[in-house]
Amino acid sequence: MEKIQAVAYIRVSTASDAQLHSYDFQEQYWRRVLTETPNTEMVGIYADMGISGSSIRKRPQFLAMMQDAREHKFDEIHTKSVSRFARNTVELLEAVRELRDLGIEVIFEKENIHTFDSTSE
Repeated sequence: MEKIQAVAYIRVSTASDAQLHSYDFQEQYWRRVLTETPNTEMVGIYADMGISGSSIRKRPQFLAMMQDAREHKFDEIHTKSVSRFARNTVELLEAVRELRDLGIEVIFEKENIHTFDSTSE
């Protein structure tokens, strides 16, 4: 059985010490969780630091993740919460729908949302 290729997306909105700690915590957390999950291989982490979530177009790592998704470099994206992924509802839905159409599931941990579930939207 082939392992699921998984990535994590991390975003912290300011460069303050508390936010930087949050970034370090999130990175360590996802590395641990994804390497310990059976049938899952962690293939990367995309992280935008000190960038607002109000617009996807201003987040280079988010854009790189979307491009890599289009190239089918992974199967799943894990993120802490919906607000870490996107704050603009229209952009959020567009990105999630595109990823779903590409066969890539997004898992929002805090809200326990898995975008392949029929009730996720």
